Amino acid sequence: MLLSSLVAQASPLSEQQVQQLQGLVSQLNPIQQAWVSGYLAASAQLAGGTLPQQPAASAAPAATLTILYGSQTGNARHVAEQLAAQAKAKQWAVNLLDMADYKANQLKNEQFLTIVTSTYGEGEPPENAEAFYKFLFSKKAPKLPQLKYAVLGLGDTSYEFFCKTAQDFDQRLAELGATALQGRQDLDVDYESAANSWNQALIEVLEPEFKESATPASGAQVIAWPGQTAAAASSYSKQQPFAAELYTNQKITGRDSSKDVRHIEISLAGSDLSYQPGDALGVYFDNDPALVRELLQITAIASTAPVRLGEQRLTVVEALTSQLELTQSYPAFVDKYAAAIGSEALQALAADKAALRDYLAVRQIIDIVREYPGMPSAQQLVDALRKQQPRLYSIASSQAEVEDEVHLTVGVVRYDAFGSTHLGGASGFLAERLAEGDQVRVFVEKNDNFRLPVNDDTPIIMVGPGTGIAPFRAFLQEREQRGASGDNWLLFGNPHFTQDFLYQVELQRYLKQGLLSRLDVAFSRDQAEKIYVQHKLQKQGSDIFAWLERGAHLYICGDGNRMAKDVHQALLTIIQQHGGKSPEQAEQYLDELKQAKRYQKDVY
Repeated sequence: MLLSSLVAQASPLSEQQVQQLQGLVSQLNPIQQAWVSGYLAASAQLAGGTLPQQPAASAAPAATLTILYGSQTGNARHVAEQLAAQAKAKQWAVNLLDMADYKANQLKNEQFLTIVTSTYGEGEPPENAEAFYKFLFSKKAPKLPQLKYAVLGLGDTSYEFFCKTAQDFDQRLAELGATALQGRQDLDVDYESAANSWNQALIEVLEPEFKESATPASGAQVIAWPGQTAAAASSYSKQQPFAAELYTNQKITGRDSSKDVRHIEISLAGSDLSYQPGDALGVYFDNDPALVRELLQITAIASTAPVRLGEQRLTVVEALTSQLELTQSYPAFVDKYAAAIGSEALQALAADKAALRDYLAVRQIIDIVREYPGMPSAQQLVDALRKQQPRLYSIASSQAEVEDEVHLTVGVVRYDAFGSTHLGGASGFLAERLAEGDQVRVFVEKNDNFRLPVNDDTPIIMVGPGTGIAPFRAFLQEREQRGASGDNWLLFGNPHFTQDFLYQVELQRYLKQGLLSRLDVAFSRDQAEKIYVQHKLQKQGSDIFAWLERGAHLYICGDGNRMAKDVHQALLTIIQQHGGKSPEQAEQYLDELKQAKRYQKDVY
C-alpha cells in the first residue's frame, strides 16, 4: 500500500502515526478521503497563517443555525440533512451534528438550535442522543434566555411513548428559558411529506432572523461529519433504491430449530453503493399476493379499481402489493378503517388506547379485517393504510472481502395465530417469495455510531446473540482484510448448539487462525438452567474488566428490549465487582466509555 511506504521515505510521521493513519484511510471511501484531504489542507493553512483574510474583529459574527439529530435508524438524520441543505441554499451558516458529537457545554453560546429526534423503546432517547439528553436534564444545564429553538419528533403511534424524547427536549428547553421558533410537531412513520413542510415553515420563520447576518455566498458553510458527504454522493438512497439481484438464500439453522434464520447474499454490481462494517441495508419488499387477494376479497374491492396515492394514480392491487403496509398494524389504521366501514365496535376499541395496544400487539392488518369485515371503497382502504417503510438489516459482510456483494443474516418472522400462519413483511419476502436471480430494492443506511476503532491494535469485545451476530461477522472480515493485530472476543448465544450455532464453521476457522482471540457461547436450552450471554459475561467478569482497562471497545447487537438491558446490567455488576466501584461510579464508567465511543450498541 502507499501508506506502508511512508516510513521508508523521508516522512515526518512516526511508525505508530502511519499505522493510525492507515487504519483510518482503510475505512474511508474515495469521497470521504477527499473530505479528509480538504480538512487537512485547511488545517495546515491555518497553522501556517495562509488562510484567506478574516473579517475585521469589529464585524458582527454571522448567525449560525445549529441542527442536532438523535437517530436510531437514520430517519432523523435524513430530515436534519434536508433542513441543512435548505438553510445552506439561503447562504446561512449551518452546523449539522450527530448529538453524540456535540459538545454540550457549547449550548450556552447557541442562538438558533433545531433538534430532530426519534424515540427509542419505552420513551428513551436514541443511543446517540443519550449523553446530550442527560446533560440537558442535569444540574449542569445552563439557563438559555438567548436561545431560539425548534423541535421535530419522529416516532410510531403503535408505541405507547410516541415521540416522548422530542416532547422532553421541547419542554426542557422551554424550562431553561429558551424561546420556541415554531411549535413542535410529532410525526408518525409516514413522515416525509410533513417533515418537509415543517422544515420549510422553519426556514420561513428564520428568514428575518438571518436576513441581517447571512454570510455571503462564498462564505456559506455546513460543518458536518464526513459520513454525510459520502451518503449524499451516492445516486441511490431510501427515496431511490437500487434494484439488486438476490444471489443466495441459505437457511443456516437446523431442521429441528425453533428459529428460521437465513444467510442472504445480494449483488450490488452496477451500483455505486458502498458500505462500512456497522452499516445497515434497507430493504423494500412486495407484500404476499395471497394476502392482497384475501384483503380485496373480504372488502369486495375489484383488483383493477383505480386509486390515488399521493401524486400517483395506480390500481388498488398495485398499491397494496408494493406501496402500503399490510403486516405491521397500528392505531391510525383502526381509526380510519372503523370510520370507513361504520363499525361502532371497532370505533369503541380504537377509543381505548391501552386495550388497542394489546389488541394490535398480536395482530396484522389482515387479522383486523377478518374480525371486522366491511366494504370500504378502494380509496378508503388505501387511505386507511400507511406507506410501507423499508426494513433495516445489519450488514453481515465487509466490502473489503466480498466487494460488490452485501450479506445479511435474516431471522424469518413466522407464527401461527387466529387459525393461520403469519409471516413478516420483509423477512417473508426474502425467505419465501424471492427466488435467486430475482430483484430486490435496497439502499445503504450509514451508522457512524457503530464503528470499529480506527487503531487496528485496539482490542474489541462483541456481544451478539442470535441474528445480532451479523455486524460482528462484518467486523471480523474487515479486521482480517486489514491485518489488524488487535484482539477480538465474541460472545454469541442461541437456544441449541446443534441447531442454532450461526456461522459455526467460519467462527471456528477464525478461532483456529487466531483472528478470534476468544469465543464464548451460551446455548440457553442445552441444559436445565437457561444460560444467556449476560451470564457468560459475568462469569468472565475479571477478564472483561481487564480488557476494558487496556482500552477495549465493547459492542452489543441484537434485541434491545431485554438482552441489551440485561447485558448493560451485567456490565455494571462487573465494573463494581472487579473495578471496586460504587453503583454510581459504575454508571459513570460506562457513560465515559460511551462518550469515547468505546461502548456502542446496535439494538432493535
